[in-house]
Amino acid sequence: MDPSDGVPIYDQIVRQVTFAVADGLLRPGELVPSVRELSRQLTVNPNTVARAYRQLQDEHVLRPVRGTGLAVAQGAAARCRKRRAALIRQRLQQFLNEARRSGLEKSELASWIETEMARVYNAEAKK
Repeated sequence: MDPSDGVPIYDQIVRQVTFAVADGLLRPGELVPSVRELSRQLTVNPNTVARAYRQLQDEHVLRPVRGTGLAVAQGAAARCRKRRAALIRQRLQQFLNEARRSGLEKSELASWIETEMARVYNAEAKK
């Protein structure tokens, strides 16, 4: 969690769980840490984790398991992949709007993007 990110902590938790489910790191039926346990791990208020978990239940990513806690819902991976793609598109739109407002030319921006994509994807390939 990054308090200086500008994104509320509960939303960062929602994103991390969403991305973990989308990537298959959390699988359907797998239990997530309890509110108390995750709040202790992240050193955040339990109410913050509870709010994130409620949102994830509302989005059908998590489901309650009687007497046990919360588990990843069936079909959550597909929903999470769609949500992740939407979040990335939203961030890209924000980035492009900011670049346009700052007066960057399309060609300069495209060059920066190509350079950074090459750097990131080459670093990934080396892992």
